[in-house]
Amino acid sequence: MSSSISAAASQSTANTRNPCAENGVKPAVQIPANSDEECPRKAMLRRIATHCKNFQGAHLHRSLSQAGLSIALYAGVIAACFWAVSSGLWPLVFLLGPLAGGLLVKLFTIQHDCGHGSYFKSKRANHALGFFISILTFTPYGFWRDAHNRHHASSGDLDRRGIGGVDTLTVEEYRALSPTNKFLYRFYRHPVVMIAFGAPIYFIFMQRIPMAGPMPFTETYQGMRLGQIWKSVVALNIALVLFYGGLSFLLGFGAVALVFGVSVTVAAWAGTWLFFVQHQYEDTYWAARPKWNYAEAAIFGSSHYKLPTPLRWLSGNIGLHHIHHLASLIPNYRLMECYRASEDLLSLPVMTIKDSLKCARLALWCTAQQKMVSISSLR
Repeated sequence: MSSSISAAASQSTANTRNPCAENGVKPAVQIPANSDEECPRKAMLRRIATHCKNFQGAHLHRSLSQAGLSIALYAGVIAACFWAVSSGLWPLVFLLGPLAGGLLVKLFTIQHDCGHGSYFKSKRANHALGFFISILTFTPYGFWRDAHNRHHASSGDLDRRGIGGVDTLTVEEYRALSPTNKFLYRFYRHPVVMIAFGAPIYFIFMQRIPMAGPMPFTETYQGMRLGQIWKSVVALNIALVLFYGGLSFLLGFGAVALVFGVSVTVAAWAGTWLFFVQHQYEDTYWAARPKWNYAEAAIFGSSHYKLPTPLRWLSGNIGLHHIHHLASLIPNYRLMECYRASEDLLSLPVMTIKDSLKCARLALWCTAQQKMVSISSLR
């Protein structure tokens, strides 16, 4: 997505729907697509796209210091967990689990940046660090990179839903499902299933299998072929056997399973929740072509999740998800700089932790109301 900024700027001029007219306000003069005069929303998108371009590009010393510190902190907490187990104080593992999980989320955000090619200028360096961290996150680097970049390219596009995102149906699609598929969709979207049980199962077990097909209830779905993903999955599986097998030989299988099982589970809970609220909020953005627009989907279909400073650091500033979706070549440590330097970005709404709790019940996109709604609201 090296051309995401220029593409956003051009799309916001040529293909963007006219929000002035859609809101029922007719401009005094019909503005041609190539006119310098634009409605405020369109002009703002242009300014934001131009602004974000100034923050693209990695700083080597910042990337190295952040990665080194994060790996060292995670290794230190994991070492403390193994000490607790060896000392017969294994319950301490559960007390240290949130910290270990939080640091693993931090490492995942670095792997994520490597996948976008934003962490280092060198493609080889991005791939090397990304694969190394994938051994800790249990997430196949190449497979996840390609699936996630597809998500960026099609986020908010009703005609290109698929791999890399949370499966989301429209109200009309849900009503057309068979009773069995309605149950499966409700089951899949239930927060206890998706977050509490589904997230750890997916990260630890399901990512060991090279599959990227649709769920039974989806008709509009872009997956990935087996040939595109199996090498990445198998390569990580081999690395996991060697790495954790070696640790089990030295420290005992039970200790390894307990320590890393807790840290990966906590990270899966936190990471999946973050990913969920980044796009699954009430006034998010979905549109079918030709109205879908990359820049609008990025800015208005991705949340600004306002977190306390420690959580913001642990999550790699990914709460500034609208900026990230518009300009994925901005490394995580420059996102806040980009945000604070733009009056347009500062003027956009934010989502607090309290606000985000309301997102858990939302499961369907209502095209008539142009917002996410709960399944229970249909009854």
